[in-house]
Amino acid sequence: MFTGLVQKVVEVAAVRHAGASSVIELELGELAGEVRAGDSVLADGVCLTVTARRGGRAAFDVSAETLRLTTLGELRGGSRVNVELAMRPTDRFGGHLVSGHVDGTGTILSKVPQAGETRLRVQTPPALTDMMVMKGSVAVDGISLTIAGLEEGAFEVSLIPHTLAATTLGQKGAGARVNIECDMIGKWVRQYVRGTGHGPRQTGGITLERLREEGF
Repeated sequence: MFTGLVQKVVEVAAVRHAGASSVIELELGELAGEVRAGDSVLADGVCLTVTARRGGRAAFDVSAETLRLTTLGELRGGSRVNVELAMRPTDRFGGHLVSGHVDGTGTILSKVPQAGETRLRVQTPPALTDMMVMKGSVAVDGISLTIAGLEEGAFEVSLIPHTLAATTLGQKGAGARVNIECDMIGKWVRQYVRGTGHGPRQTGGITLERLREEGF
């Protein structure tokens, strides 16, 4: 589990393709001392498992499914990614619950500087904005942000100068693709209300009959 508070922007040391999958190596620097094989690391919003570590460098196996559903397939040696190590139970919870299970990708439509902030507008499939709410949380390339504008197929966030300086969003502009993870709690509530679950615990949604059964 992660919080969406980026700890460091690191460089991709190497990308090796193995059939439909890949091995990505990241230069974690001092963060490498805190991880070992089997640990989880958030890279541009994608939860990856450390498979090997040598010095300040860590390697990750990336499946074909992950390459297809995220922007990690676009990475090359020298690319830069946002990194966050998995949170400890004793850590301060400063962002929001981020699982690293990306819901899809979006494309930056505009990046407009304003007084004290920069307004970032991102286009996504309508299925993603359908899971968002105004003032709710969203993870963009692993960065915990608050939704400041929302319509079908697009949303906006406000970026403070620190976020621009401390993450890759400072270098990305219109046309760049980003990984999107919608708020985890919101997705559970949406599934319960709409009854879109599967299996023996499918709720059937909120109906008048269901409310009567529950005493309302």
